[in-house]
Amino acid sequence: MTEHKTEDLASQNSPRPLVDVRDLKVEFTLRKGLLSRVPLRAVDGISFQIGDGETVGLVGESGSGKSTTGRAILRLIEPTSGSVSLDGHSVTDMSRSELRKARRQMQMVFQDPYSSLDPSMTVGDTLAEPLKIHDGISRRAAQGRVIELLEQVGLARHHVDRYPYEFSGGQRQRIAIARAIAVNPKLIICDEAVSALDVSTQNQVITLLERLREEYKLSYLFISHDLGVVRHISHRVVVLYLGRIVEEGPVERVYSQAAHPYTEALLSAVPIPDPELQRSRSRILLHGDMPDPSSPPPGCVFHTRCPYAMEICRQVVPESTPVDGGGSVACHLQSSGTQPLQGASLAHLTATL
Repeated sequence: MTEHKTEDLASQNSPRPLVDVRDLKVEFTLRKGLLSRVPLRAVDGISFQIGDGETVGLVGESGSGKSTTGRAILRLIEPTSGSVSLDGHSVTDMSRSELRKARRQMQMVFQDPYSSLDPSMTVGDTLAEPLKIHDGISRRAAQGRVIELLEQVGLARHHVDRYPYEFSGGQRQRIAIARAIAVNPKLIICDEAVSALDVSTQNQVITLLERLREEYKLSYLFISHDLGVVRHISHRVVVLYLGRIVEEGPVERVYSQAAHPYTEALLSAVPIPDPELQRSRSRILLHGDMPDPSSPPPGCVFHTRCPYAMEICRQVVPESTPVDGGGSVACHLQSSGTQPLQGASLAHLTATL
């Protein structure tokens, strides 16, 4: 993996964030039986920001609401409530015609590049399509730009007349990235964009994404369950559990001093390249499954699986609390001032609670 850049982006960002998500909620209706319908809140009142040129990693287990969040920001899924703004303009209040124009500023790269590429279109036509839609230029006029895009993502001009099935998975993902940057967006949401690739190809694609971020002044929302990849590409991390943010902060602080038991458990599953250190680590195993999102538990949503749960956790939703080193955490252990996760062992925590 490429070495993570630890520069502080706060000094580079404008006072207004590029993306501002406020109290975002997304609810679906599930049918249970013939007549019964129950609400399922996939995203439950989350707020975060993305700065200019910043990569924010969004992590959590399957079912935590990561992909739904990404789609709701782009309004591929309509939010139930809350607001999303892009560069000071409210995305949630835009009409269909306004949203169509705004889509050139925000693009998405999906997990499976084969299903997101039209198999009946050549690569050249695929890359020319957004140029025709957003810039109104002909395919012939777009040819030069198409070749430039291919070369920017590490492909060649002779690939322009080939079809998606003629490429490897990594090459198809490069084509998907080229399509995303074709109209010079400000934000790209990468939804598990490298999870289907082998490790060496992942490294190449991540390096490509970092280079394009610098060249195009891009911001990324990088959605992934792979915390190792997230650490290398992200500046900040947002941790989701059952549709709620349980922790967020600068990547180095979160990875070195996790403030929430769920974050600590996720990090304990990330392998370390050093075999000796890996053998000496204690893996934190979470018992049970994630609760049914259509019937979330009262209090802290994580208390049913948390090894440190107290009585207050079962009754009261924890407030977000600032963390030393940056960011915040929603955990009663931290808000009570105990702060047991920073440098303490699991055995010590179990003995003291």
